[in-house]
Amino acid sequence: MHQTEEPMTILKNSILLGLVLFFITDNAYAQFTAESEPVKEYEFRAVGEFGFLGAFSHNIQFGKNGSYFSYVNDGGQDVLFPIQRYSLELEYKKRNTWIFLYQPLRLESQVFLNEDLIVDNQIFPSGSAVNLLYNFPFFRFSYLRELAPNNPKFDFAIGGSLQIRNTTITFESTDGNLFRTNRNVGPVPAFKMRTKKRLTPWAYAEFEADGMYAPISYLNGDNNDVVGAILDASLRGGFEVSKPITAFLNLRHLSGGAAGTSDNNSGPGDGFTENWLNFGTVTAGFIYAW
Repeated sequence: MHQTEEPMTILKNSILLGLVLFFITDNAYAQFTAESEPVKEYEFRAVGEFGFLGAFSHNIQFGKNGSYFSYVNDGGQDVLFPIQRYSLELEYKKRNTWIFLYQPLRLESQVFLNEDLIVDNQIFPSGSAVNLLYNFPFFRFSYLRELAPNNPKFDFAIGGSLQIRNTTITFESTDGNLFRTNRNVGPVPAFKMRTKKRLTPWAYAEFEADGMYAPISYLNGDNNDVVGAILDASLRGGFEVSKPITAFLNLRHLSGGAAGTSDNNSGPGDGFTENWLNFGTVTAGFIYAW
């Protein structure tokens, strides 16, 4: 049952989170007006944020006869990991914004197995120690179109994103005798939205989300019944430190995954993979605009 429950849970949580966070930002607005400034034809922004990541749940399976493995309960992801995120934005006449994002995501752990772990027909026996690597950095290209360009207090933009996943997942016994790896690169399209409420001339609240839930086979031309989902949603509070620099605190929900069988499998397993993650991050960052 977990193959259908995981993506549906992500979808329901995505809708609920989006509604809650949107109304929080909407009701947080105090009666201030933003300073009126002449519209700049172009504005560039460099954004960086740094903090920590915690895994609420993270489950994975390689091979239809493989173990459905919990990284949180059995794989050492029950601690906090450092996280960072970088992006560049180009805004044109307050209506069009192009964004390039790079998100490193590398989680390493070492655990003692209390029961056998089966990964692509390889058995890592109970009582042995295993090194685990979950490396899932991604690149994302986005476009947003502003729908309220003349409102000095509120922005609302919608658009789309194309995310490039670049995954390396490995299981290796500490003696080096047993090893399995899974690597994958591919495109993931998503919808995108961003709302921003100016609380004062120098402070704001912002909600942003990229999300998709769909059978991937419809999107990439594959004939297999593959189901995938992503959600990257954040609530941000920021304030202007000085004219070109804004600082912010960010709460983020990052979840998604996929389940299905690859046509391009070359072994040793049967090509079936299931991977669902549900992370939260707390970061602080800055924006430099020019």
